[in-house]
Amino acid sequence: MLQQFIMLTLMLCTIALTKTVEIPFVTMSNGLKFPQLGLGTWQNTEHPEAIKSALDLGYRLIDTAFLYKNEKMIGTALKEYFEAGNLTRKDVFITSKLPYYAYKPEDAEKYIARQLESLQTDYIDLYLIHWSMCAERKTDKDEPVTDNDGYHVPCNVSHSEVWKILEKYYEKGTFKAIGLSNFNETQIQTIYDQAEIKPHNYQGECHILFPQTKMIEFLRALNISFTAYAPIGSRGRDKSNTRSDGDVFEQTPVKELAEKYNKTRAQILLRNHLQRGYTAIPKSTNPKHLAENLDIFDFELSPEDMKKLDNIEHKRLFIFDKAIKSPEFPFKDVVDEFADKPLTL
Repeated sequence: MLQQFIMLTLMLCTIALTKTVEIPFVTMSNGLKFPQLGLGTWQNTEHPEAIKSALDLGYRLIDTAFLYKNEKMIGTALKEYFEAGNLTRKDVFITSKLPYYAYKPEDAEKYIARQLESLQTDYIDLYLIHWSMCAERKTDKDEPVTDNDGYHVPCNVSHSEVWKILEKYYEKGTFKAIGLSNFNETQIQTIYDQAEIKPHNYQGECHILFPQTKMIEFLRALNISFTAYAPIGSRGRDKSNTRSDGDVFEQTPVKELAEKYNKTRAQILLRNHLQRGYTAIPKSTNPKHLAENLDIFDFELSPEDMKKLDNIEHKRLFIFDKAIKSPEFPFKDVVDEFADKPLTL
């Protein structure tokens, strides 16, 4: 299996030497250029070669987070790649995030320092507050405090306190842009109104089962760029914090359009995001899929076909139910559906 992976990777790298995909950019409110397609790395803790293969193919955005437990792996892979003379640090856009149990100012400072060290960089292009709901942290551990039922114990830190830490590092130049992830519109608006430096980006779950149309319109009115995580439905998602049902690949319009355009289902889904005008970060460690996910710039979905993808029953896949007792839990639909159900352990 490993030998097959290496052989396929070498083959794709050879192709990439003659044909590297040029990915378009969106421009943030501060002028920073942000690739419209990037590599998600959640659940990739063992495949640094996937990072290098992605860069060979033309990916220039790498999305990570402290919670993904892969920043050190990514930092090492990037360092080796740069030292080989292929690219330099300024060619790669890195997004990372502050873990929800490190929102106290003294904790935030420590975790930011650790992340910079792990990524082997003196700056992060985009840094986000990962969740709106903070939790107490276990002493000397990278884990939240939980109650007897397994729910996170909330901490008493306001969003504005955490945001001020991000502003500080933005003003120092350590963060080139700052933003939020997994908040609701009211929470975003409050931070926006109180902030000296307005959020540059919001990252949220977005796919054809959960298209985030209202949220994206709200963000555009505030000139906040948007990043879609799980853009092809996160089919390999684990059970924790997610619902088990909901497969975007099995939706009839997706299958029909893949056949019509002679493209994979993932390519149809990613092209839909591209035409909606924001950034998407599909995750994969498979060299074949990494290449296929970039092969979306030679066709266009018709307006009629775009409407077909928007006419599907909507369903949030990421529910974060372990944090549901937090006073800052952002998703009312999750509370209504899951408050009285067992945890997705």
